[in-house]
Amino acid sequence: MKSLVFNPFSGAAGDMILGCVFDLGADREAVKELIEASAPVSVDIREVVKKGIKALDVRINVPEKEHVRTYPEIVDLVKAAKLPSKTEASALDIFLKMAEAEAAVHGQPDLEKLHFHEVGQSDALADVIGSSAAIHSLNCDSVHCTPISVGSGTIECAHGTLPVPAPATLEILRRGKLYFRGGSVNKELLTPTGAAILAHFAKPVDTFPQGRVIAIGYGAGDAELQGPNVLQGVLLEPDSHLIPDIIEVLETNADDVSGEVLGNLFEELLSMGARDVAIIPATMKKGRPAHIIKVIAKPEDSAKLARKIIVETGSLGVRVMPARHRLMAARNIERIKIELEGQEFETAIKIARDSEGVLLNISAEFEDCKKIAKISGIPVREVMHRAEEVARNLFS
Repeated sequence: MKSLVFNPFSGAAGDMILGCVFDLGADREAVKELIEASAPVSVDIREVVKKGIKALDVRINVPEKEHVRTYPEIVDLVKAAKLPSKTEASALDIFLKMAEAEAAVHGQPDLEKLHFHEVGQSDALADVIGSSAAIHSLNCDSVHCTPISVGSGTIECAHGTLPVPAPATLEILRRGKLYFRGGSVNKELLTPTGAAILAHFAKPVDTFPQGRVIAIGYGAGDAELQGPNVLQGVLLEPDSHLIPDIIEVLETNADDVSGEVLGNLFEELLSMGARDVAIIPATMKKGRPAHIIKVIAKPEDSAKLARKIIVETGSLGVRVMPARHRLMAARNIERIKIELEGQEFETAIKIARDSEGVLLNISAEFEDCKKIAKISGIPVREVMHRAEEVARNLFS
């Protein structure tokens, strides 16, 4: 099993991601041919040295003048490129992330009318398609990203002078829940394209996951900075068959709280980002009936979840267990089609594997199966069983 870790200590852009993944071993010629067949560009790849670090510099050569493309035009270009299915799906989602961020910032709810400026140019199209194809070609089981350096100051763009990070970039970071930091570099280090690619592929981590290094790659940025302007990527072999994750456990005892309040709190905590919530009946001193509220959370969510518990229950405090590692199966969601009594339906399936790809569990998505059950009249338990049976045949 392999994990890919991006370490953007000097930010990230589409061409930096592409160079980094090429340096890690992605098939340069195959991806280069795919890019040049998909967009009106040519691609040059060369080795450079950035402040003492050898890196790959990817140059996307574009026509001098291009018209401003709309989001639907970008979607049509991606679909017309006849890309491999995984590459196409990734490219479409990356552009959707950029479109939704731009729409949120500019107050334009209709994506059909949204105009891309810098991110609608052919070089961005090449960066997104190329990075998607290259990352998929590494066949990694998981992708992670350490906190991203975004730079500081202001930038000039089609909308005038904007702060760093640019509003659309910041919105992508928010939606992708990626960690980032500023710094003393008076420059934009993270572009919207770079942010969207990382948001699509990577899960945020504070530090490198534990494992053995398989390969190291560096993708070069354009600017000359005080330090090396490169994106570092590392292929790791985890030292466990399960994936490490960092969590905190929040806990408090609550008495004199009704079941209705606890039920509402349960739903509120999950909607706020809790990984899991358990409410356990307990007996406190003097025989008082009570409940233990236990929440599993990411460290960055602990404070807001603890406050919510205190506000809703009147508790005087919440215990936060020291950050600990847990080991979990690698999980992904696939959509499958099933046939029931002559009708075809689609449902999501959760698939869990260990780091060597061994199938551990398959679970049908309950909400999808419930909808199918209502339409078909078949008991939901039977729908779930049938979906899991089909999935096992497909993914075992």
